[in-house]
Amino acid sequence: MLSLHNVSAGYGGTLALRNVTVEVAQGEFVGIIGPNGCGKTTLLRVATGTLLPEAGEIRLQGRALQLIARRQLARTVACLPQHLAVDLAFTVQEIVLMGRSPHVSRIGGETKRDLEIVGLAMAHADVLHLVDRPITELSGGERQRAYLAMCLAQNPSLLLLDEPTNHLDLRHQLSLLDLIVRLNRQARMTVLAVFHDLNLAAEYCDRLLLLDRGQIVAIGSPQDVLVEETIYRVFGVTVSVQHDPSSQRTSVIFTSHAPRSGINPGGTPLPSTPTTGLPRGRAAVSGRGR
Repeated sequence: MLSLHNVSAGYGGTLALRNVTVEVAQGEFVGIIGPNGCGKTTLLRVATGTLLPEAGEIRLQGRALQLIARRQLARTVACLPQHLAVDLAFTVQEIVLMGRSPHVSRIGGETKRDLEIVGLAMAHADVLHLVDRPITELSGGERQRAYLAMCLAQNPSLLLLDEPTNHLDLRHQLSLLDLIVRLNRQARMTVLAVFHDLNLAAEYCDRLLLLDRGQIVAIGSPQDVLVEETIYRVFGVTVSVQHDPSSQRTSVIFTSHAPRSGINPGGTPLPSTPTTGLPRGRAAVSGRGR
């Protein structure tokens, strides 16, 4: 579905991605994880064509990305960025209807079928009861769900999400990810999503791609990527990783955020500092249904 080969990209002469090679197959759910500034959002931007790589090749369904017309690309790929602000008082229905733009005839306008798809997208994202509300009057979580409905209305083959659970309460985090997994499994919608919560990423994704300083550190199943030493080396936190063979679930339990043995994760010795991290045994909330 999507392949990046030796891709390097950045801003103002500074590379944020360096020689990244990865292939995402049709129907996969791949999570991108890593510390702030490691290149996660940049990877999504080059995958959508909004940021041109400085080197390397990107192919979508076997075609070079730069050769695909923007309207055709929008029929295949939908992207929910981390920050999407609409300052005009469009209603939720109008916002979601924007997702149909690549499919709507420029002469005839929206059809009954377009409106049916918009209604279904709003129902999936749990915003149907907000249909006539201005987007400017909604909470952060409600806006996030409305924007997701707009992406779903595109009926994409590839869905790109940058921190999709941002601004959502726990119930809506889980229901949103359950929905994405359902679309991924039933409609074989390919999903590439950025996560900060390692436990949610492990629970819902088929594979994880771990980035650090613009390069791939590890890629594979959650069990293979979420390794205690690797997490310490990349994030600088001490964790306990548990894997349940019966359920195939991998969980990360945070024990401390202070470097161990006076060693910086990057390898530089640090002054001795008392451990003042999270209480032992504290873990991020895990999701359901992978």
